Amino acid sequence: MSKNVYIDLDGTLTDPYEGITKCICYALERLGEPRPSAGALRQTIGPPLLDTFAPLVGEERVPKALEYYRERFSDVGWLENIPYDGIHDVLETLNEAGHQCFVATTKPHVFARRIVEHFDIAQYFNEIYGSELDGTRTDKTELLQYAQAQRATRRESIMIGDRHHDIIGAVNNGLRAIGVTYGYGTADELFEAGAESIAASPQELPGLV
Repeated sequence: MSKNVYIDLDGTLTDPYEGITKCICYALERLGEPRPSAGALRQTIGPPLLDTFAPLVGEERVPKALEYYRERFSDVGWLENIPYDGIHDVLETLNEAGHQCFVATTKPHVFARRIVEHFDIAQYFNEIYGSELDGTRTDKTELLQYAQAQRATRRESIMIGDRHHDIIGAVNNGLRAIGVTYGYGTADELFEAGAESIAASPQELPGLV
């Protein structure tokens, strides 16, 4: 049976560590704030930037932090990104099996589209769903609810992602949830959020779908 397959971008399709962390550090430096530890920076991959910056700079300075982050990200940060090994073959396999694939990311869709087109994976996706620059749909539950509402088909839907936000969003929308541990979440994090299965590598995904 063919399915709708929603796939997270950061930590699932591509490894964005360098670009995201450098842009966060750039924004903090512009605001006169210290650089977080390596462990803290690693945890910034996945959650919405609004949630990341609030404890670092205070709620009132989040808009300025976002402005500085996007200043660098729109220039070079989006390029500091690497597709996971084998992800092109995985997407081709899913397409050949008749599944319709969609990017579902809380990253602004203007940047998400630029990334998937640059790394030559846009052709595997029917649509790219992301947030708006004003903060709309930065919650994964809201994003997936919106994405589902755009689909006319009644086929089974699946969400694939590397952090608990992805899994919770799937569960809240009645989607099957597959977690991946080659990104930035742990198996414990993903199972506790409600993932039904875990992929340790991209190559395991087609069999789980």
